[in-house]
Amino acid sequence: MTDHANSELLHALPYARRYARALTGTQADGDALVAEVLRAGLPDMPPRLALYAAITRAAPEPHDTSLLTARQRQLLLLTALEDLRLNEAAVVVGLGAEEAGFEIEVARAALRAASITDVIVIEDEPVIAMDIRRLVEACGHRVVGVAASEAAAVALSERHPPGLIVADINLGRGGDGISAVTRIARTMPVPVIFVTAYPERLLTAERPEPAFLITKPFDPLALAVATYQAITAGRLPIR
Repeated sequence: MTDHANSELLHALPYARRYARALTGTQADGDALVAEVLRAGLPDMPPRLALYAAITRAAPEPHDTSLLTARQRQLLLLTALEDLRLNEAAVVVGLGAEEAGFEIEVARAALRAASITDVIVIEDEPVIAMDIRRLVEACGHRVVGVAASEAAAVALSERHPPGLIVADINLGRGGDGISAVTRIARTMPVPVIFVTAYPERLLTAERPEPAFLITKPFDPLALAVATYQAITAGRLPIR
């Protein structure tokens, strides 16, 4: 592999970890999957696509296929979360672009009929919190409260046990989003989606990190896909 290709591979690794963690449901399983495909070797594609393709092929079957097939989940994660173009995602999963586009449209329609849950939003910026609330409700979920600090988040979860948490990482003077979720998880297992403007800083595999991570700014489809994957994975995002 050339120096340029090696550089591209290193740049793509954090995002490959995000994809693998979202597919498997946990940081540990996702990072183990990435390590496995790197040891086994990558297909002959541009480095980023090669990583995604190897992860897709080696990923275990999802626990819940009642709403979306494994292929539909993969395509939605690749296009909505990883921001691949349709033709790139099609190559990664081994489909033609037309067939991949059809699968994505079917999956989007299924997501609109997905099960509803109660959501807590943890965000210290009022305008951003309002926007996240709007997007969460646009996905069909119920926002039962918004917390601007770690302490407020823990108290809110005790009053209104959520089915999902959408949390910022940095809460300014209010503390840390990961710490807040860790405290909540001690008493109730709940899936969590973290939002941040700098995902690559958290995807190092060097410490406990989020399994479900979307990048600010994000669109409703990215949130809907992450929400469905987080809920159906049925696991905590950090250990």
